[in-house]
Amino acid sequence: MNKRQTGRILRSLSGFYDVQTSEGVITCRGRGSLRKGGQSPLTGDWVEISVEHGKGMVEKLLPRKNWFIRPAVANVDALVIFAANVNPVTEPFLIDRVAAIAGDRGVTVHLCINKCDLDPAVDLERIYRNAGFSVILTSAETGEGVEELRTLLKGKLTAFTGNSGVGKSSILNRLCPELALPTGEVSEKLGRGRHTTRHVELYRLEEDTYVADTPGFSSFDTDQMDVILKENLQYAFPDFAPCLGKCQFHDCSHRKEPGCAVRAALEAGEIEPTRYDSYLRLYEKASQLKLWEIK
Repeated sequence: MNKRQTGRILRSLSGFYDVQTSEGVITCRGRGSLRKGGQSPLTGDWVEISVEHGKGMVEKLLPRKNWFIRPAVANVDALVIFAANVNPVTEPFLIDRVAAIAGDRGVTVHLCINKCDLDPAVDLERIYRNAGFSVILTSAETGEGVEELRTLLKGKLTAFTGNSGVGKSSILNRLCPELALPTGEVSEKLGRGRHTTRHVELYRLEEDTYVADTPGFSSFDTDQMDVILKENLQYAFPDFAPCLGKCQFHDCSHRKEPGCAVRAALEAGEIEPTRYDSYLRLYEKASQLKLWEIK
């Protein structure tokens, strides 16, 4: 008997999908018609599946509210960007690019500064609190901030992302010790972590609370990330919001034009220099896009 049911993809790996249904987790293959239609199911997707003779098949991809290329996950309620100021040090541009992509998708962003027992990252905390982000200081070693983070996650599907070695899996182990996820050493020579998470996977912490642990990335990986139209980029920076609509020119790019409210706020110390520098870098990347590259 061919039985149809709906579920959420917990893991996507090598053409197989582990789908959480009301009857448990069912491993499925994807129907060829999905591939022919240019549809590629992602972790976090809601799908319709069929089960026949104990074998599952993804028949239909249900509508998404959002999706990301990197991390490859769909239907995210919030994104927690992990950073650290020690072993390895996180470059603010990495935070800003991911945060801008999430902002462009309308996804809430939290910054989690981990390893605060080793370095409190005072400057990093100041930059992002001033930019309007919620910032949590955590330590996988001592447990500091873990319960505060747990409260933010409740009732949501939240993706953990950040550069390799900042402790995403370690914090997830603190939140749910029975997961016993592998964690890696950070290379003292290279100053970055080794990838211990190889794919995106959802972990259920409690009823209706899921966390997607994602592979770490480095500054070399940012070209693989989603793109934002240069016209939309200003709206992905929440710290620019009080200035928008106040520039001398309605189509101001906030780079060289006279009477720019964003640059006036920068000069007045109301916008952090690293945030503005990231905007310029992202604007330059967006300006190089060809229309045919944007789907």
